[in-house]
Amino acid sequence: MPLFQRLCLLPVLLMLLALPAMGKTAPDGPEVALRTLANGLQVVAIPDHRAPVVTHMVWYKAGSADEPRGKSGIAHFLEHLMFKGTKKVPAGEFSRKVAEIGGQENAFTSYDFTAYYQKVSPDALEMVMGYEADRMENLVLAEDVIETEKKVILEERRERVDSSPGAILDEAADAALFVNHPYGTPVIGWQHEMLALTRDDAIAFYDRFYSPNNAVLVVAGDVDPKTVFALAEKIYGGVTRRVAEIDHQRAAEPEPAVSRSLEYFDERVTTPSFERTYLVPSYMSAEPGEAEALDLLSAVLGGSSSARLYRKLVTGNEKAISAGAWYQGTARNLGKFGFYGRPRGDTALDEIEAAIDAEIADIIENGVTQEELDRQRNALVKSVIFERDSQTTLAQLYGTMLALDGTIEDIADWPERLGRVTVDDVRDVARKYLKKPRSVTTYLRPAS
Repeated sequence: MPLFQRLCLLPVLLMLLALPAMGKTAPDGPEVALRTLANGLQVVAIPDHRAPVVTHMVWYKAGSADEPRGKSGIAHFLEHLMFKGTKKVPAGEFSRKVAEIGGQENAFTSYDFTAYYQKVSPDALEMVMGYEADRMENLVLAEDVIETEKKVILEERRERVDSSPGAILDEAADAALFVNHPYGTPVIGWQHEMLALTRDDAIAFYDRFYSPNNAVLVVAGDVDPKTVFALAEKIYGGVTRRVAEIDHQRAAEPEPAVSRSLEYFDERVTTPSFERTYLVPSYMSAEPGEAEALDLLSAVLGGSSSARLYRKLVTGNEKAISAGAWYQGTARNLGKFGFYGRPRGDTALDEIEAAIDAEIADIIENGVTQEELDRQRNALVKSVIFERDSQTTLAQLYGTMLALDGTIEDIADWPERLGRVTVDDVRDVARKYLKKPRSVTTYLRPAS
C-alpha cells in the first residue's frame, strides 16, 4: 500500500554520502555507475551479487513542498493514483504481476520527492521497468477513482495524525517553525484542502513534474550496470520529456525573530514530553562544513546512549525515560535540529527542559571535547558501514541524494568533509543556530 514518509532523525544523506563514488570501488563497497539518457532521466546502477534480487526505484523530484498553495496533499494523493492504471494497463495489473512473482512494491512521498519501488528477481527487471515507464507518461484517471481514493487518504490522515496526540502537536510545531516555506504544510495535507482536491489537480501536478528529466532511476542488486543502462535506454529512453524546465522555486523563509511555544493536552497522553526544534540549514543549503558540524553536534548531544543527554538524564540522575537530539538535514531547502525529553516518575517537565537548556548553554559557551567529537564521528562512520549492507538501503540512499540534485562528487567528498570538522566548528554552529528566536518549543501533557 502506498504510504508517505518524513525522513528524520539520522539523516539519510549522511549514510549515503559515505558510499563510494561512480566508477570507483571501495574495498568493502560496490561500484556505482551513473548515466543520463537523452530525455534527461538519470540512471544509477549499483551492482550487488550477494543474492539473486534487484531493487528498482523511480524517484520524482517533486514532493509536497512543490504543491500549489491551497492544494496540500496533492503530491501524496497522486502517489496513490499512480496505481490506478494507464492507457495500456488496467488498474491493479502492475501490483498483481509483482505479487505473482513473489516480489514486493511500495511508494512514499516526502516534502521534496516521491518514489516508487519494486523488489524482484533479476529476470523480472525488464517487466517492472516496462510498467513503471508506462505510468510515467500514460496515467489515466477516472472520476470515480478520484473520489474513492480520496476517502483512502482521508482515512490515512485520521489514522496517522488525528489519532495520535504527538502527531497532532508535531504538525502544529512544523506550521509554527516554517511560517512561509511549504515545509510548514504536512505532507499528507490539511484535511479541508484534501477534501477539495480534484482530478484536474492531480493531472496538473502529474503533467508538471512527472517527466523523465525530473526523475531518477536507481537499480541495485544482482545485475550488471551495462544491462541496466541497456534496458533503461530501451524502455525509458522513449518516454517523452513533457516539460522543458522544472521549477523548484519555493517561498523563502524569513529570518526568525520570535521564539514560539505550543502546549497540547490530551487524555490519551500517559507520559508528558518536551521538544524544541530549531530552524537550521540542510545539507543542500548549508555553508561548507556546517551540515557536517550540525550532524556531529546532534551525535555528541543525543545521538546514542553514549551521548551527553542520555548519560546525564537517563542513566545519570535518572530524571528522564528518554532524552536526545537529532538533525534532519535531508532536504532541498531547510533543515531542523531538535531536542527531546520524557520525564521519569514525578519529575516535572520543566526540569527536563532546564537540564537540556543547560547542556545547550554549555556547548555554546565551552564547546565539545576532542574525545567526544572523535568518539561520535567514529560511531557515525560505523553506522554508515552497517546501513549500506542492505541492497534496498543503497537504492534509497542514492535515490535520495540525486532527487535532491546532489551529485556523485558530493558522495565521494563526504568522509573527508566529516573528518575536517573541528571542535571549534561544532561550537560555532551551536552559537549560530541554537538561538531561541529560531526555535519552537512544544509540551505534550495528559489532559488531567
